[in-house]
Amino acid sequence: MDYIDWGKIRYEEAWHRQQQLFDERLAQKRLHDGDNSLPDCLVACEHYPVLTLGKSGQPANLLVSRQLLASRGVEYFPVDRGGDITFHGPGQIVMYPIFDLAHYGIGLREYIFRIEEAVIRFLQDFGLQGERLAGATGVWLEPHTARARKICAIGVKSSRYVTMHGLALNINTDLSYFSMINPCGFTDKGVTSLQRELGAAQDFEACKLRLRDKFVELF
Repeated sequence: MDYIDWGKIRYEEAWHRQQQLFDERLAQKRLHDGDNSLPDCLVACEHYPVLTLGKSGQPANLLVSRQLLASRGVEYFPVDRGGDITFHGPGQIVMYPIFDLAHYGIGLREYIFRIEEAVIRFLQDFGLQGERLAGATGVWLEPHTARARKICAIGVKSSRYVTMHGLALNINTDLSYFSMINPCGFTDKGVTSLQRELGAAQDFEACKLRLRDKFVELF
Protein backbone atom coordinates (compact mmCIF):
# COMPACT_ATOMS: atom_id res chain seq x y z
CA MET A 1 0.00 0.00 0.00
CA ASP A 2 1.30 3.44 -0.95
CA TYR A 3 0.56 6.28 1.45
CA ILE A 4 0.14 9.67 -0.22
CA ASP A 5 -0.43 12.97 1.59
CA TRP A 6 -1.89 15.72 -0.59
CA GLY A 7 -1.89 18.22 2.25
CA LYS A 8 -4.53 20.96 2.13
CA ILE A 9 -6.29 20.82 -1.21
CA ARG A 10 -9.51 22.02 -2.82
CA TYR A 11 -12.12 19.28 -3.02
CA GLU A 12 -12.53 19.47 -6.80
CA GLU A 13 -8.82 18.97 -7.45
CA ALA A 14 -8.68 16.03 -5.05
CA TRP A 15 -11.72 14.49 -6.72
CA HIS A 16 -10.03 14.64 -10.13
CA ARG A 17 -6.79 13.21 -8.76
CA GLN A 18 -8.45 10.25 -7.09
CA GLN A 19 -10.58 9.65 -10.20
CA GLN A 20 -7.36 9.32 -12.18
CA LEU A 21 -5.97 6.76 -9.73
CA PHE A 22 -9.29 4.91 -9.80
CA ASP A 23 -9.47 4.90 -13.62
CA GLU A 24 -5.88 3.63 -13.93
CA ARG A 25 -6.73 0.60 -11.83
CA LEU A 26 -9.91 -0.15 -13.72
CA ALA A 27 -7.96 0.07 -16.98
CA GLN A 28 -5.41 -2.43 -15.63
CA LYS A 29 -8.20 -4.87 -14.82
CA ARG A 30 -9.70 -4.53 -18.28
CA LEU A 31 -6.32 -5.11 -19.93
CA HIS A 32 -5.28 -8.05 -17.76
CA ASP A 33 -8.44 -10.11 -17.46
CA GLY A 34 -9.43 -8.79 -14.06
CA ASP A 35 -5.95 -8.57 -12.58
CA ASN A 36 -4.58 -5.29 -11.28
CA SER A 37 -0.90 -5.09 -10.40
CA LEU A 38 -0.91 -1.40 -9.47
CA PRO A 39 -0.39 -0.73 -5.77
CA ASP A 40 -3.26 0.29 -3.56
CA CYS A 41 -3.13 3.93 -2.49
CA LEU A 42 -4.22 5.44 0.80
CA VAL A 43 -4.55 9.17 0.20
CA ALA A 44 -4.73 11.60 3.12
CA CYS A 45 -5.68 15.24 2.78
CA GLU A 46 -7.49 18.19 4.30
CA HIS A 47 -10.03 20.26 2.38
CA TYR A 48 -11.03 23.87 2.25
CA PRO A 49 -14.69 24.28 3.34
CA VAL A 50 -17.00 22.29 1.10
CA LEU A 51 -20.32 20.46 1.25
CA THR A 52 -20.75 17.29 -0.80
CA LEU A 53 -24.02 15.52 -1.56
CA GLY A 54 -23.93 11.78 -2.27
CA LYS A 55 -25.80 10.25 -5.17
CA SER A 56 -28.63 9.03 -2.92
CA GLY A 57 -28.71 12.23 -0.87
CA GLN A 58 -31.61 14.63 -0.52
CA PRO A 59 -30.96 18.24 -1.59
CA ALA A 60 -33.41 19.33 1.13
CA ASN A 61 -30.75 18.37 3.69
CA LEU A 62 -28.91 21.54 2.68
CA LEU A 63 -30.55 24.03 5.06
CA VAL A 64 -29.18 27.32 3.72
CA SER A 65 -29.08 29.08 0.37
CA ARG A 66 -26.24 28.73 -2.09
CA GLN A 67 -25.73 32.48 -1.68
CA LEU A 68 -25.08 32.03 2.05
CA LEU A 69 -22.62 29.23 1.29
CA ALA A 70 -20.76 31.51 -1.09
CA SER A 71 -20.66 34.29 1.51
CA ARG A 72 -18.97 31.90 3.94
CA GLY A 73 -16.57 30.60 1.30
CA VAL A 74 -18.12 27.13 1.23
CA GLU A 75 -18.17 25.21 -2.05
CA TYR A 76 -20.88 22.68 -2.94
CA PHE A 77 -20.63 19.54 -5.07
CA PRO A 78 -23.04 16.70 -5.87
CA VAL A 79 -20.76 13.66 -6.06
CA ASP A 80 -20.86 9.98 -7.06
CA ARG A 81 -20.31 8.39 -3.66
CA GLY A 82 -22.83 6.73 -1.38
CA GLY A 83 -24.39 8.56 1.53
CA ASP A 84 -26.10 11.91 1.94
CA ILE A 85 -24.72 15.40 2.59
CA THR A 86 -21.62 16.09 4.64
CA PHE A 87 -19.07 18.78 5.32
CA HIS A 88 -15.32 18.75 4.72
CA GLY A 89 -13.04 21.46 6.00
CA PRO A 90 -9.90 22.47 7.86
CA GLY A 91 -9.03 20.36 10.87
CA GLN A 92 -10.70 17.28 9.43
CA ILE A 93 -8.75 14.24 8.23
CA VAL A 94 -10.05 13.03 4.88
CA MET A 95 -8.75 9.71 3.61
CA TYR A 96 -9.39 8.27 0.18
CA PRO A 97 -8.45 4.58 -0.07
CA ILE A 98 -8.00 3.69 -3.74
CA PHE A 99 -8.01 -0.03 -3.08
CA ASP A 100 -8.62 -3.12 -5.17
CA LEU A 101 -10.65 -5.27 -2.80
CA ALA A 102 -9.64 -8.35 -4.80
CA HIS A 103 -6.21 -7.93 -3.19
CA TYR A 104 -7.84 -8.68 0.18
CA GLY A 105 -10.49 -11.16 -0.87
CA ILE A 106 -13.28 -9.04 0.61
CA GLY A 107 -16.46 -7.36 -0.56
CA LEU A 108 -17.80 -3.87 -0.02
CA ARG A 109 -19.53 -4.60 3.28
CA GLU A 110 -16.37 -5.98 4.89
CA TYR A 111 -14.39 -3.08 3.42
CA ILE A 112 -16.63 -0.49 5.09
CA PHE A 113 -16.51 -2.53 8.32
CA ARG A 114 -12.71 -2.34 8.26
CA ILE A 115 -12.70 1.42 7.64
CA GLU A 116 -14.98 1.83 10.64
CA GLU A 117 -12.71 -0.47 12.63
CA ALA A 118 -9.64 1.64 11.77
CA VAL A 119 -11.38 4.72 13.17
CA ILE A 120 -12.63 2.84 16.25
CA ARG A 121 -9.07 1.68 17.01
CA PHE A 122 -7.78 5.21 16.44
CA LEU A 123 -10.29 6.60 18.96
CA GLN A 124 -9.39 3.92 21.49
CA ASP A 125 -5.87 5.37 21.59
CA PHE A 126 -7.45 8.57 22.96
CA GLY A 127 -9.66 6.80 25.48
CA LEU A 128 -12.83 7.19 23.41
CA GLN A 129 -15.26 4.40 22.56
CA GLY A 130 -16.28 4.69 18.93
CA GLU A 131 -19.21 2.54 17.87
CA ARG A 132 -21.28 1.58 14.86
CA LEU A 133 -24.95 2.40 14.47
CA ALA A 134 -27.10 -0.03 12.50
CA GLY A 135 -28.26 1.48 9.23
CA ALA A 136 -25.92 4.46 9.58
CA THR A 137 -22.45 4.03 8.11
CA GLY A 138 -19.70 5.78 10.02
CA VAL A 139 -18.39 5.96 13.58
CA TRP A 140 -20.37 7.38 16.49
CA LEU A 141 -20.02 8.16 20.17
CA GLU A 142 -22.86 7.01 22.43
CA PRO A 143 -24.98 6.11 19.39
CA HIS A 144 -27.82 4.54 21.34
CA THR A 145 -28.42 7.50 23.63
CA ALA A 146 -29.91 10.97 23.36
CA ARG A 147 -26.31 12.26 23.14
CA ALA A 148 -25.54 10.31 19.93
CA ARG A 149 -22.98 12.20 17.88
CA LYS A 150 -21.03 11.34 14.78
CA ILE A 151 -17.29 11.82 14.66
CA CYS A 152 -16.52 10.12 11.34
CA ALA A 153 -18.53 10.02 8.11
CA ILE A 154 -17.95 7.36 5.45
CA GLY A 155 -19.09 7.37 1.83
CA VAL A 156 -17.55 5.23 -0.90
CA LYS A 157 -17.85 4.22 -4.52
CA SER A 158 -16.68 0.97 -6.07
CA SER A 159 -16.49 -0.57 -9.52
CA ARG A 160 -15.06 -4.00 -10.27
CA TYR A 161 -13.90 -4.08 -6.62
CA VAL A 162 -11.87 -0.87 -6.99
CA THR A 163 -12.81 1.83 -4.48
CA MET A 164 -12.68 5.60 -4.25
CA HIS A 165 -13.97 8.33 -1.90
CA GLY A 166 -13.67 7.34 1.76
CA LEU A 167 -13.84 8.85 5.24
CA ALA A 168 -13.88 12.21 6.98
CA LEU A 169 -12.78 12.23 10.63
CA ASN A 170 -13.30 15.38 12.69
CA ILE A 171 -10.14 16.28 14.59
CA ASN A 172 -10.02 20.06 15.13
CA THR A 173 -12.95 20.80 12.84
CA ASP A 174 -15.08 23.95 13.18
CA LEU A 175 -18.38 22.19 13.88
CA SER A 176 -20.47 25.31 13.24
CA TYR A 177 -20.44 24.47 9.54
CA PHE A 178 -22.59 21.42 10.23
CA SER A 179 -25.46 23.72 11.24
CA MET A 180 -25.97 24.41 7.53
CA ILE A 181 -26.99 20.80 6.84
CA ASN A 182 -28.70 17.75 8.23
CA PRO A 183 -25.42 15.83 8.52
CA CYS A 184 -25.64 12.57 6.57
CA GLY A 185 -29.40 13.17 6.45
CA PHE A 186 -29.94 12.97 10.24
CA THR A 187 -32.08 15.56 12.01
CA ASP A 188 -31.94 14.05 15.51
CA LYS A 189 -28.22 13.36 16.02
CA GLY A 190 -25.23 15.60 16.55
CA VAL A 191 -21.66 15.78 15.34
CA THR A 192 -18.47 16.05 17.33
CA SER A 193 -14.70 16.21 16.98
CA LEU A 194 -11.68 14.86 18.79
CA GLN A 195 -10.95 18.40 19.99
CA ARG A 196 -14.42 18.76 21.47
CA GLU A 197 -14.32 15.38 23.19
CA LEU A 198 -10.87 15.89 24.69
CA GLY A 199 -11.19 19.59 25.44
CA ALA A 200 -8.07 20.63 23.53
CA ALA A 201 -6.80 20.91 19.97
CA GLN A 202 -4.89 17.86 18.78
CA ASP A 203 -1.71 17.43 16.72
CA PHE A 204 -3.28 17.08 13.28
CA GLU A 205 -0.29 15.63 11.46
CA ALA A 206 0.32 13.07 14.19
CA CYS A 207 -3.33 12.05 14.02
CA LYS A 208 -3.05 11.45 10.26
CA LEU A 209 -0.12 9.12 10.75
CA ARG A 210 -1.84 7.32 13.62
CA LEU A 211 -4.92 6.71 11.45
CA ARG A 212 -2.69 5.55 8.59
CA ASP A 213 -1.16 2.98 10.92
CA LYS A 214 -4.61 1.61 11.76
CA PHE A 215 -5.27 1.09 8.05
CA VAL A 216 -1.97 -0.77 7.75
CA GLU A 217 -3.09 -3.08 10.59
CA LEU A 218 -6.37 -3.87 8.85
CA PHE A 219 -5.26 -3.97 5.21
